[in-house]
Amino acid sequence: MDPIIILGILLALLFNFANGLNDAANSIATIIATKALTPLQAVLLAGVFNLLGPLLFTTAIAATIGRGLVDPVFLTPPMIFTAMVGAVLWVLITSYLGIPVSSSHALIGGLLGAGIAAAGFGAVFWPPLTMIEQVVIYGAVGAILGAIITCAITLWKGDFKPWNLFLGGLIGVTLIIPSAIIMGLLKVNGILAILIFIVISPTLGLISAFAFGTFVACAFRNYPPRRLNDLFRKLQIFSGSLQAMGHGGNDAQNAMGIITALLLAGGLISEFSVPLWVILVSSLAISVGTLLGGWRVIDKMANRITRIRPYQGFAASTAAGGVLSLMNIFGVPVSTTHAITGAIMGVGATRGYSAVKWGVVREILAAWVLTIPAAAIVGGICYFVGQALFCGGV
Repeated sequence: MDPIIILGILLALLFNFANGLNDAANSIATIIATKALTPLQAVLLAGVFNLLGPLLFTTAIAATIGRGLVDPVFLTPPMIFTAMVGAVLWVLITSYLGIPVSSSHALIGGLLGAGIAAAGFGAVFWPPLTMIEQVVIYGAVGAILGAIITCAITLWKGDFKPWNLFLGGLIGVTLIIPSAIIMGLLKVNGILAILIFIVISPTLGLISAFAFGTFVACAFRNYPPRRLNDLFRKLQIFSGSLQAMGHGGNDAQNAMGIITALLLAGGLISEFSVPLWVILVSSLAISVGTLLGGWRVIDKMANRITRIRPYQGFAASTAAGGVLSLMNIFGVPVSTTHAITGAIMGVGATRGYSAVKWGVVREILAAWVLTIPAAAIVGGICYFVGQALFCGGV
């Protein structure tokens, strides 16, 4: 086996390890915030279910990563290697700073940057105009319907405000586009799908958690507070497991897609089909990263966005886990970090606008926006550095 392929596989596993290190907060932030489990117990729980997730879901997301962004003709082992260097550097930097970012988007940025550096913009699978038009049409329909329904409800309640129209439109877009994709009415893939879900995944997590949190609060409003807290601390173990499984099923596929692309580029396999051993080692790498924990990120997710009560922690984990599981089943690329952060904001918002620390949220949003271009720049630089070091051999 070519040494560069071996190095690439090791780097892909390091990337998944860094993913688990950063995204440990995704699965266990609410459990730690409500003291349902100790930090060590929560990390062990997340590690186990991160390992099980990829074994239960399809590998459709791995296919998107490995062959849906950059033309496989240009996916040489050295190019993939430099792309991962850029992604790993970005994830490690943000982990050190305690900023929860999407590791998936970091890898996507690295691939795009290295691909463009290697072969120009033509190396990227840009979406056709017809696909963009379909997304715009469905988005417009969702926005109009959402705005009309929200306007009607707020007028009926007597508390209409102009910004409700924007909020209703955003909710409509968030619900219509994923529904159309799942029903097969809208076909999106590659970079367009990724860009769409940068906006939709946190909003979907927020809406789901807000609705579920409100339902739980109403259903159990007459329970004694101590009894309520004890009940939902226990239920959080279930919801946290679901969330960790959805996270592992989505993000562990990053390394799967890269390793399979490396094997295909090196002529070691004849078609893009993820081998079982790749699934196992990729899952293990992300679980080990989660077990070691990303404690700065955990603190930000668990304590600095909003104060979380046990029933809200259950609602956030269940909503986020349900969204991730559904999207994994249908192969829709969703950022786990975005979905789960949105869910935490959603349960916080059930107590009112002021319950969420929006300054922290803005910091996180800025990191989300910067992740793909920043990782792309680093990936492109790494490619040119590799070329200079190896006299154009990259």
